[in-house]
Amino acid sequence: MNVLVINCGSSSLKYQLINSDTEEVLAKGLCERIGIDGMLTYQKAGLDKEVSNPPMPTHKEAIQLVLDALVNEKTGAIKDLSEVNAVGHRIVHGGEKFASSAVITDEMLAAVEECNDLAPLHNPANLIGINACKELMPGVPMVGVFDTAFHQTMPEKAYLYGLPYEYYEKYKVRRYGFHGTSHSFVSKHIAEFLGMDINHSKIIVAHLGNGASISAVKDGKCVDTSMGLTPLEGLVMGTRSGDIDPAIMEFIAKKENLDIAGVMNVLNKKSGVQGISKVSSDFRDLEDGMNNGDKLCEAAIEVFSYRVAKYIGAYVAALNGVDAIAFTAGIGENAPLVREKVMSYLGYLGITLDEEANKNRGKDLIISTPDSKVKVAIIPTNEELAIARETVALVK
Repeated sequence: MNVLVINCGSSSLKYQLINSDTEEVLAKGLCERIGIDGMLTYQKAGLDKEVSNPPMPTHKEAIQLVLDALVNEKTGAIKDLSEVNAVGHRIVHGGEKFASSAVITDEMLAAVEECNDLAPLHNPANLIGINACKELMPGVPMVGVFDTAFHQTMPEKAYLYGLPYEYYEKYKVRRYGFHGTSHSFVSKHIAEFLGMDINHSKIIVAHLGNGASISAVKDGKCVDTSMGLTPLEGLVMGTRSGDIDPAIMEFIAKKENLDIAGVMNVLNKKSGVQGISKVSSDFRDLEDGMNNGDKLCEAAIEVFSYRVAKYIGAYVAALNGVDAIAFTAGIGENAPLVREKVMSYLGYLGITLDEEANKNRGKDLIISTPDSKVKVAIIPTNEELAIARETVALVK
């Protein structure tokens, strides 16, 4: 079965065509600047990337360009669109309505639309992509895979905030968590990689990228996660502040003469390691700066690593122990310095770092020493494959 995986943003669209039998990526790419001037990147497996700038005023044109590329006579991955057997869509927020992936129907889309105010930047874009695919590929079964679904197993004690309960009753203000597709994939994969029984396990997943979150997974189910009602809560991130004293919002607003939108823009887009360092949200830039004596770049890396270590410690308590810790996503997989700094705080767990193994990047690998009481590993995430697997499970 060939599954087309679609991940729609407000002005972009990532895609992969995956053969679910072999789990091979047949083609992949990206549409950017939708609604502006358009840029299409397409790459068939084994060939170089092709970049073009066709007009794509809406997501419908962008998806049509993707479909045309997939069946191109010279570089297409398939001969005919009938070879696309199903489409899997990433949907950011399912609220409390979706605890698992779901086949896309009119009723299902109406329920997703009711969650739009919980993710106003992402859900509407996800829905636009779904509706465009339905129009261009009538009759092809489609599945929605939710970033929030994996975290719906959290108990009440983990998801309730210390706010008036009526805000939960009226507006569903609670912790939802994000990156769920990645946390689900990585927690299952590290258990398999280490030969553990996922149904009798305590796993912490550190998904560390420009957006970053940590989850505590007990017996294969999420019991806590660091992101909240929105992706702003939790770790210090690329440009997001993570946890702060809420009164800071009022303080900044008065000092800088900002309204609530202005304050939220600061917290979401001007904070995190970029805000601390004054240089960049990219850890490669931060390491270069640190190595050249930039104290703020060094401070940004230290703050980030310290916050990660604190959350891991909190989730060891939540799980009452831990069997394995997984580092994943862009920073988790590719920043040995960050992993080293985080693990330097975990000696109390009987963890020691294998310094030679930790030099590696982007592959399944244990980076704790053989005598460590807790296994620590790099586990590359693969959200597109996870979406494809979820899609096949529902439509086959």
